[in-house]
Amino acid sequence: MGRLFQIYLAGSVYSCKHCHTHLAVLDDIISKSFLCRHGKAYLFDKVVNITLGEKEDRMMMTGVHTVVDIFCVGCGSIVGWKYEAAHEKGQKYKEGKFILERFKVLGPDGSNYLITQEAQFVGSDADDA
Repeated sequence: MGRLFQIYLAGSVYSCKHCHTHLAVLDDIISKSFLCRHGKAYLFDKVVNITLGEKEDRMMMTGVHTVVDIFCVGCGSIVGWKYEAAHEKGQKYKEGKFILERFKVLGPDGSNYLITQEAQFVGSDADDA
């Protein structure tokens, strides 16, 4: 099995909370107004150092989306998902974009995002509010 090469990013970097592998930069955030089962999630234009899971249809707050889970290449932890297809016309802007769950990544300042009490009551894999 070949060794996976990792891309190192410069600037304000979001990284895996388990192994600190670089995943994305602050400048590539499209929206910070998304939610997931652990609280906040950010929509990114580009994410690096990931592998993709299997395609599946998921019902989210904004309708059915075809998504794949994304995993850190450094440690294999799930860090979010990629939108493969949006079934609602108004949601097409998400196609090809990535969600990083803040609970699963470190912020540019090295900070952890802690689950708040109210975030635990958000529906499973909730989409943007």
